[in-house]
This record gives sequence, C-alpha cells and structure tokens, in this order.
Amino acid sequence: MTEETKTNSLKTVEWRENKVIMIDQTKLPNKLEFVELINYHQVADAIKNLVVRGAPVIGVSGAFGMALAVLQSNAQTKNDLIKDLEEAKNILIKTRPTAVNLMWALEKIMVVAHKGSDVSEIKKSVIDTAKKMADEDVQTNMTMGKIGSELFDDNDTIMTHCNAGALATVAYGTALGVIRSAKESGKNVKVIATETRPVQQGSRLTVFELKHDGIDVSLIPDTAVGYSMANGLVNKVIVGADRILRTGHVFNKIGTYQIATMAKQHGIPFYVAAPLSTFDLKSNPEDVIIEQRKASEVTGIGDNKTAPDDTNVINPAFDMTPPELISGIITEKGVANPPYEESIKKLFEAN
Repeated sequence: MTEETKTNSLKTVEWRENKVIMIDQTKLPNKLEFVELINYHQVADAIKNLVVRGAPVIGVSGAFGMALAVLQSNAQTKNDLIKDLEEAKNILIKTRPTAVNLMWALEKIMVVAHKGSDVSEIKKSVIDTAKKMADEDVQTNMTMGKIGSELFDDNDTIMTHCNAGALATVAYGTALGVIRSAKESGKNVKVIATETRPVQQGSRLTVFELKHDGIDVSLIPDTAVGYSMANGLVNKVIVGADRILRTGHVFNKIGTYQIATMAKQHGIPFYVAAPLSTFDLKSNPEDVIIEQRKASEVTGIGDNKTAPDDTNVINPAFDMTPPELISGIITEKGVANPPYEESIKKLFEAN
C-alpha cells in the first residue's frame, strides 16, 4: 500500500504492470491511499466493501478483475479458460446487485473471450478490452459533461447527492463531470452537497474532490434539503445513477427519490447524468433488486455507536425515482427528455 500526494486529476482505478491500482475510498478524506490488487477475489472484496464505488467505475473494476482472472488462470485450452472466467464473473457479479454497469462490463468481457481462438489470444484481448473500457469511460464522461453543461447557467447553485464524480468513475465523473465542464466553460457555479448518510459519500468524497478542484462547495445534512430549496439556495439538482430503465425510472443512492420529490415541489429542475452503460432496457421497475446493506452502517459512525445494541435496521443502498420527477437524463449521446421511453430508445438507435 502506498500513499500518494494529490494530483490535479484523480484517477480512481487503473491497470499498471498487470495489477489493479485503486484509491481506497474508505480512507477518504483523511488519507489519499492507493491499494494494489493482484487477483480477482481482491477486486470482488474491494467492490463489496466500498473501497471502490460508483456504478461506472465498478464496471471498469469488474473488467479489470476479469483481466486478473485470465492472468491467474493456468488453463491450457480455450474451454478451460472460459470456465475460469465464468467462475470469476459469478463471484464479481454478486458483489453489488443493483448497479447495472458491472453486469454490462462482465458480459462484454465474456463476449470478447468467446471470440478468441486460443488461450494467449483470449488473455491479450481480455486485458486490452478492460484497459480500453477505462480509457473510454473518461472520454464518455468528458463528452457527457460538455453536453450537460449547456443545461446550467452562470451563477447557478447546483445540489448534488452522494458522489457521482471522478471517484465514482475512472476520472472526471458523471454528475460532477457536468459541473466541472460548466466551470471549465467559464460559468461561475457553486455546489451544495448532501452528506449522504449512512456512509457519507457526499461529505467524504464529493466535498473532497470538489475542494481538490477548486470548486465552491457547501455541505448540508441530508435533512436540510427541503430547507435549502424553500429558502432559494438551490437553482438546479444533478445526480448520477446506478441503473436507468427504458421507462426512465432511475435507481440511485438512497435519498435521491426524496430530493427529486422536493425539487418538484419547489419547481427546481432535477437532472440525472449517466452513460448508456448504466441503462437497463430489459428490466421492469419491480424486477430490480435493491441492495440491503449491513445494520452497523446505521447504528454507528466508525467505532462510535449511535444506537442501542440489537436495534432493528432497514438500510437500503438505493431507491427508485419515477420519470415524472426527472427533467432530463444526460448521456454521452445527448439528453433524453420526457416521454422517456421514446427518447431513450432514440439515443440507443443513434448509438
């Protein structure tokens, strides 16, 4: 494990000398620490334990996990190597069931593996594909940022929830990428970030990276969203997404739904930014499994208990925001507007 100083551009995960290097997000904001992973089981643990989190970067991390799996494999035949990859895929897919990018990335790797003619060709193509996914993620975010920034005006104060920034992607970010792009285009924008209990991705991660980039940010408790909107402190809202259905239903960090509801109440535009890899065109809203996380995230902060022992806890990681609360969905191919079933279909037809 090594500790590195701040750089101008945070890279959340990368492939270096046949190892996966990632920022340990559980240590932020106290330490900017990088972990070195050498097998896919370590990648699976990193995803499960939120060392790495955020739908786009989970997808890339999963692909890198598959790249480590081909390196680990002692298979001598294509069939045996495919079996080893299927085993790795099954372990990686179970780590976070709600974010669809992980399944997308793992399936893409399997398609590439099946096309290979022999073991050495499969190994090379899997590693090359994973590295290409990481590079494309950054380009996608920058394109999406440019498209989305046109929806924001000079002197806007933008609320965001959870962390949909560089730390949720390989670099640059989805929702925060839009904010970065607005600032880079010369607009004076400010951000209000929710702390995002129970794991505080807003206070630990979003505030960390916005301050790192010199963007004006104020932190509020989750309970102050209504207050901020009612008192005219917010012009627009932008969030990321872990899964978007063809109907425009958005699954994102728990608390997103109530922010969207309040934004509607106060006439504040509510935008979602996510790449096309976050879309699930097959599932219906009732099909999506909402990940339930451990009680200790809610009953304490770190080692400090904040609730009595044996307290019953409901701790969903995500909620669903219905399409009627969403002003627009920003992607790298353009902005989808209501009615979403129609506009989302067009984005994919143009892809």
